[in-house]
Amino acid sequence: MKQKVLLIAAVAFGLLAFYLTYTQLQYEKNKLRAKTQKVELIKLRIPKTEGEVIEESDIMNFTAERFRSQRNDEVLWKNRFEILKQKADRSMLSGTILRYSDIRNDTSRRAGLAGVVKMDMRAISISVDATSSVSSMIKPEDNVDILGTFRFPEMKGDKSLDVVTLTILQSVRVLATGKELGNKRAGARRSRRTKGYSTITLELTPKEVEMIVFATQKGRLVLSLRSYNETGFEEKLQSVNFKFLQEHIKEYNKDRKRRQGLQ
Repeated sequence: MKQKVLLIAAVAFGLLAFYLTYTQLQYEKNKLRAKTQKVELIKLRIPKTEGEVIEESDIMNFTAERFRSQRNDEVLWKNRFEILKQKADRSMLSGTILRYSDIRNDTSRRAGLAGVVKMDMRAISISVDATSSVSSMIKPEDNVDILGTFRFPEMKGDKSLDVVTLTILQSVRVLATGKELGNKRAGARRSRRTKGYSTITLELTPKEVEMIVFATQKGRLVLSLRSYNETGFEEKLQSVNFKFLQEHIKEYNKDRKRRQGLQ
């Protein structure tokens, strides 16, 4: 009888030890998981040999967990267009997780700002201050609208001048702020800390460059930051002067009230 009680007690203690160990392991596992985040990475569907071009059909996305503080060279799925049509720097098996270091970097052609500018486009820098750069919170790869304020001759035909503000260009890609580039392929990493800068580099067509250069000589330019999700263009733009402002203030506030669901 005594041996039976000891056996039951041993089994009970064993189960308790197993439960406590399992609970502690789960606690540590959840503790580690709280420090991680899910990210979408890129995996090769098929093997690639060194020098072979990477096509969109060659890759697939998958979700993995990474420590929030972990910094590595892995290419995110949302950045896949940076590595498409590029050559593999080494031979890789199917299932390989793609890293920027796996992509051939022709430093003679792709390093620096020239490696970021798209074909048939041009890079141009304009001077900005804290106000015109949205408190220096505009970052590389953001999209902005360019507004200008100028002194135009009155439409009446006399020689008096009128101050006018209007949108010049919409949805313009920001290539750099100061000397900070946004494309890792260009050999630069975006800083997590907001820094001040006095210039912003934009990607424009050659004709747009001419217009912006002229505008910088004749007035003041201000940038308006767009949401990452907004790609549309506003068709009904306006030129705002003192008379327009006076006539439309009530209309603007009525529209703002409607947008906020107050009427």
